[in-house]
Formats: sequence, C-alpha cells, structure tokens
Amino acid sequence: MKRAESINHVINTLKKEVKKFKEPIVTQYSHKKNPFKVLISCILSLRTKDEVTGKASKRLFSKADTPKKILKLKTKEIEKLIYPVGFYRTKAKRLKEISKTLLEEYNGKVPNNYNQLIRLRGVGPKTASITVVYGFNKPYFIPTDVHVHVIANRLGWVEAKNPEETMHELMKVVPKKYWYNLNSLFVAFGQNTCVTISPFCSKCPIKKYCPKIGVVRSR
Repeated sequence: MKRAESINHVINTLKKEVKKFKEPIVTQYSHKKNPFKVLISCILSLRTKDEVTGKASKRLFSKADTPKKILKLKTKEIEKLIYPVGFYRTKAKRLKEISKTLLEEYNGKVPNNYNQLIRLRGVGPKTASITVVYGFNKPYFIPTDVHVHVIANRLGWVEAKNPEETMHELMKVVPKKYWYNLNSLFVAFGQNTCVTISPFCSKCPIKKYCPKIGVVRSR
C-alpha cells in the first residue's frame, strides 16, 4: 500500500476510534483560541506527563491567566502552583520572564508569528508551532510532541530522530487537510493505545498499517 493511501486510512480510522476512548487527558489542547493559555500550558508540558501538566495548568490559571496577573505572583507561589511539573523552579522563572516580555514588547498579547514566538526565552519549535496552530487557529504546522513523533515513526511515515525533525518530515508527506487534527488524534491514540513504552498492539485498530508490529515490545 502506498504511503499516501496508508495515511488516509489511518487518519480516518483514528477519527472513529478516538470517540470510543475515555476523555483524553488534556493539556494545551483544551485552551484552543486562547494563545496565552496555550503558550503557558505548553511550556509546563515539557518533560512532564500529560496528567501532571493538565492539573498544574488548572491550578495556575485559577490564580493567574494573563501576563499581568502572572507578574503579580511571587516566583515561589508559581512554583507551588505548578509543582510537580518537570523543572518547575526554572519554569516558574520563565513564566514571569515571558509575561514581562509580552507586556513590554507586545502590549500583553502573545505574538501570532512563529519567528517572534521562538525568540521568547524558553519557547522552542514545539511550543511555538502549537501556539500558532491552536492558539490562533492557524494550521501552518503539524505540532509534534512525543506522541506524534513516536507514532509517525512507528507507522513508517517518517524516519526522524526527534520531534522537530519529525514535524518537518511530516509536513512533506501528510496532506494539509489533516494538519490541524493530526496532533489531537495522535495524542489521544498515544495516551490510550499506542503508548510510548509497551504499546497495546494486540488491540490496535491500525496495526495492519504498522510495519513495527513485532519489532516494538508490545502488549
């Protein structure tokens, strides 16, 4: 089967399959069209499990959901609100630095430009692309986290060493009509079936499209 045909079958199958899952753990994707919340929750998600990120984001935004409000909080208070996300002390400082920059240089607004976003301290390609796509509803990229990276490589759509490389390679082979939804589909699928370690291959609805069956240690 040609790769393009495989991509169509996989995505259409997953659109039906994810409806059967319990509500997926949400992080930055639950804040669509709110650029600041998308940006901040994505920063919190780095090196952190989805469930931890979701709870930390909820605690933080209950106290401060704008750059101005973030700056009013003491760094120690932010640390307590976002703990136990990975590198929570460093991230607490980053949130204040980013909030200050947004107020001083962008009138308190998150820039909708990828190149401007990536210049913010602590913001990398993944965070910048997710903010543009989901914060501003501009599907110019395929946001690629660990779920997208792992699943796309298992399916053989790309052969890449890291999420950033996977994103660029996916954009060469995946039709643009699928770019916006690919991340949310793969995140839900990655949380429930094609998990990073020991995926549930025996119950996978797209295993016939996966060349890694029998290669990846599965359940």
